[in-house]
Amino acid sequence: MILDMFRLDGKAAIVTGAGRGLGAATAVAFAEAGADVVISARTAADLDSVAERIRATGRRAVVVPADLSEAEPSLLVDAAIAELGRLDILVNNVGGAYPKPFLDTRGKDLDRAFNFNVTVAHEILVASVPHLLKNPDGGSVINITSAVGRLPGRGFAVYGTVKAALAHYTRVAALDLNPRIRVNAIAPGAILTSALEVVAADDGMRGAIEERTPAHRLGKPEEIAATALFLASDAGAYLTGKVLEVDGGLLAPNFDLPLPDL
Repeated sequence: MILDMFRLDGKAAIVTGAGRGLGAATAVAFAEAGADVVISARTAADLDSVAERIRATGRRAVVVPADLSEAEPSLLVDAAIAELGRLDILVNNVGGAYPKPFLDTRGKDLDRAFNFNVTVAHEILVASVPHLLKNPDGGSVINITSAVGRLPGRGFAVYGTVKAALAHYTRVAALDLNPRIRVNAIAPGAILTSALEVVAADDGMRGAIEERTPAHRLGKPEEIAATALFLASDAGAYLTGKVLEVDGGLLAPNFDLPLPDL
């Protein structure tokens, strides 16, 4: 009975930024749980690879290559309704910003990142609402923010600020869309995706990250996907307005005494 609550049979989802990393892992996890998935990213070849993995589970994959910072907000929603006939789940995973020294950061950097990380998420969500409300059980929206949204880091003035904004946006949206649509967020820590591979290839840098993470390792994309599955499914039906920190304990330490690990 409990395991059945994690199923997504008969549901349709949109996952942005699904060409690789967290988005790809989430799209495949949803398919394995029984959902059909609309996947979007800038690179068509990446999407085709993910679509093959989705179809191997017996579910449908709708591929929409697009730069969502420029595309019409309704593009993915229209694809879901046209191809799958419904929409139950939205994962706003697209986003990002390059690290930059604080004094080299300009207003245009913030404007560009805010649009890509927050405005795009908002516009897709607004376009999704009428269709999510057609479902008797409502819908689930999951925004992917970052531990950097709470944890200050040098070079992350832009990325940390816009991800903090997305976390707060999640709480506001959850309040406004209650009770029919749940809106939650996941704040990943250091996850071993292609974006982190260059850093992780440096043993010294990887060791420093792992040392600062209480779990003493990097996270896996599948661990974020499992959290997204929980939030999307009936298992997470009583959660809304939450930002779940999946970060190996990165944000947990406060008064950290120099005691040995267990």
